[in-house]
Amino acid sequence: MKRYYFLVTSILLLLLSTVAFSDNLITDVGQKSNSDPKYIIHGLFCFAWFFILVIQTNFIRKADYKTHIKFGIAGLSAAVGVFLTTLYIFVVIYKGWDNMSYLVKANRFFMLGFAILVTLGYINRSQSSRHKRFMYIATLYMLGPILDRAMGRLSFDSIISNPDAWDATFHGIWTLFFISLFIYDQAILKKIHPVTYLGFAGYCIIWILSIIA
Repeated sequence: MKRYYFLVTSILLLLLSTVAFSDNLITDVGQKSNSDPKYIIHGLFCFAWFFILVIQTNFIRKADYKTHIKFGIAGLSAAVGVFLTTLYIFVVIYKGWDNMSYLVKANRFFMLGFAILVTLGYINRSQSSRHKRFMYIATLYMLGPILDRAMGRLSFDSIISNPDAWDATFHGIWTLFFISLFIYDQAILKKIHPVTYLGFAGYCIIWILSIIA
């Protein structure tokens, strides 16, 4: 479990993102967004981040720390690209805070959280226990649009027709990733790591702010 947790969860996140955007990649390549530069560039940065996360966790699994460190600049570059392209799309697409659903508001907060956590991960790159959790939780903060689309691609809407049940399932699946990290911490450290608490607290606070804002 110690060697494989972050690799397995990183692969799962990459697979989820692939399923979420399978229409763009496979089933409906002629759609309008596939010819829109802002979506193409954003998509490339996002896939780069998830792909690099898998590669980096595998380097750690193999104890290839030198390559992990050398490859870190690629991950940081992808993170900057994800943040800037997401910010641009928010500015261009959504007009006015009051016109946004609570999910869209949450995604704005989560993207800011992503930037903060990646920065903290970089600052704490010499502290492996902090570094990997900051980077992993930052990735979880990106999960909203991916999970929503993946559920649609997997035909969850044919099973869950009630909007409240859909939201409960959506939040439940997302929260399971945090629960798995709590379980990992307890199994490996015999306690919950402070970064895990911090990341989950931020997750809960963002949802509260998005609902009441």
